[in-house]
Amino acid sequence: MVRFNRSRRRIIALSFPLVGLIILTGCSANDSGSATVSPSIDSAANPFEHVHGLGADPLTGETYAATHQGVWRIPTGMLPDTYLTGAPRANTTQPLQIAGRAQDTMGFTVAAPGQLLASGHPDPAEPSDLALPNLGLISSTDGASTWTALSLAGKTDFHDLDAVPLDDGTLRVYGYDAGAGAISVSDDSGLTWTAGAVLTLRDLSADPVQADRLYATTAAGVMVSTDAGRTFTALTGAPALLLLDAVDTNAGGRLVGLDPSGGIWRQVAETWTQTGTTGRAPEAFTVVGGSSPWILVADATGIAASNDFGSSWTALVSLSK
Repeated sequence: MVRFNRSRRRIIALSFPLVGLIILTGCSANDSGSATVSPSIDSAANPFEHVHGLGADPLTGETYAATHQGVWRIPTGMLPDTYLTGAPRANTTQPLQIAGRAQDTMGFTVAAPGQLLASGHPDPAEPSDLALPNLGLISSTDGASTWTALSLAGKTDFHDLDAVPLDDGTLRVYGYDAGAGAISVSDDSGLTWTAGAVLTLRDLSADPVQADRLYATTAAGVMVSTDAGRTFTALTGAPALLLLDAVDTNAGGRLVGLDPSGGIWRQVAETWTQTGTTGRAPEAFTVVGGSSPWILVADATGIAASNDFGSSWTALVSLSK
């Protein structure tokens, strides 16, 4: 079956103390050798104060930031063709709030080409008949312009989501129910759910090839499950990571993660190596597949991309200070 390198949201669970943010003035250009001018956002009205997730859709070529004020389309025209190789990309220069929706998009993932999954809380300006202000699991097939409720509306606020295709063509969806402090698992593309492990985590990531393998970052270190999130054990040798993404081996390694200070760590075979740094605490992170892997990171200075595992960076959105 055909698999793609999913791009997914990443969130720091609020039950963990946040490390202090270190403000830097900018990011370097990419390896093309030319400087890039990135869109600048006034911090006084900053829609990216809380970036809950990042993702890129290989079908449409769009890159997204899921925030406290809706899902935004992020400009990537300054990046070379190795970013989302073969996918169309709009030549936009400014981030765009999609459909003017300001829902608090907590959980977010590009679940499959052309399909987004999300969770969180409704737009305060929109009428809602939800008994509780939780979106449950919602889905979009038009680039976040409209959303359809799939399950758990009014009941669940997933702070983290990931999805991986199963052999029968459906999606296995993993969600972190922040209210219950537990993992939920769906094997029918998010319609029904079973309970997984109770685990206080910062981030979760499903293996794109082995659907039963799930990783989680916790205060006790990186944990791994081989039974679809029912039980977890410590991942031997892993550094202390805040955010983590599992990628196909043909995309340059098995796991890539960020530590609390923004250090980029890459696992090849069983060996972990620090390959770069953002220099500050990360808020959201994802790996984007293509002819060469790219990583996207959001932090207090904006959103940046790297195609050399953090040695150099290209700014996509810069927050003016």
